[in-house]
This record gives sequence, C-alpha cells and structure tokens, in this order.
Amino acid sequence: MTLATNPGYPRMARRSRAREVALQLLFQADQNPTPVPRPAIEKFARERLLDDDETVAYCLALYDGTLDKKAEIDPRLTAVATNWRLSRMHPADRNVLRLASYELLYDPAGQPVEVVIHEANELAARFGSAESARFVNGVLDRVAKSRTPEPAAELPTAPTDTQPT
Repeated sequence: MTLATNPGYPRMARRSRAREVALQLLFQADQNPTPVPRPAIEKFARERLLDDDETVAYCLALYDGTLDKKAEIDPRLTAVATNWRLSRMHPADRNVLRLASYELLYDPAGQPVEVVIHEANELAARFGSAESARFVNGVLDRVAKSRTPEPAAELPTAPTDTQPT
C-alpha cells in the first residue's frame, strides 16, 4: 500500500510527510560534506514515502529546489534573522528555515503562507529544540513580509462622461 492509496493519509498529510523527508535529506546534505549519490537519495525518499510517486516527486522537488536556491536563500535568512548567523543556528532550524523559505519564495506550487509557516513550525518543534518553533515562526514571518509583492491586476477604468454639463 502506498501513501496515495492509504485512506488514513489525506493529501495534506502526504505533503507534510514529504516535507519531513525533504528536511531529513537537507539536514544530511548540510551536515555531511561528502555528496550522497542521487540513486541513494531517491531510494531514501521512496522507502520513507512508501513508493508513493506523487509524494516522492514533491519531496524531491522541495529538496532539489531548496539546494538550487540555497545561495539566494541563505543571505535572505541572514538579513531577517536578527543577531543570528546561519552557522550558529541549530542545524535542524537552519534547514527548516531553508526549506520553508524555498516554499515561500520560489516554489511554483505556491502554497499559502500560513500553511508553509505552520508546517515549518511543526518540523521545528519535532526536530529542533524547545525554542525552535517560536524562532522559526519569527524568522519566516519576516521572510514572508520581505517577499516582492505581486503586481496588482489592472482594474478596468470606468467610462468617463465626456459630454459638457
């Protein structure tokens, strides 16, 4: 049985599980200077996500996207994490922040801000310290507020009355 066919795992729970596995992969990449071969990464995700193709694809997209944008994400985190250098953060917190920042800033799936922050808080509480969820929440709130606003759609203009009165 896969996560997709398991009635006990609704879609959002599968996405939460995909985020958790992506975080584990990011943590491993952060802590281990020796690159892990791609087949091993994919095997890890498949095993943890019970071969659910959709969930594995989502997990790997988050993992790959976060690593691809890490050079852009880290300076943004440094800018909003007042008095905290990334190297001094708890490794779980650092990688939760990277993952959630990727979702907030670059993920084409465009998850709602509230969902991304809530999911990050859950991961931080599970894998970080007692203060991690509060810390992650504050930093991600600042990341979300620092996003470039999307241009407002142009509203149609009302016809003007050109007849003299």
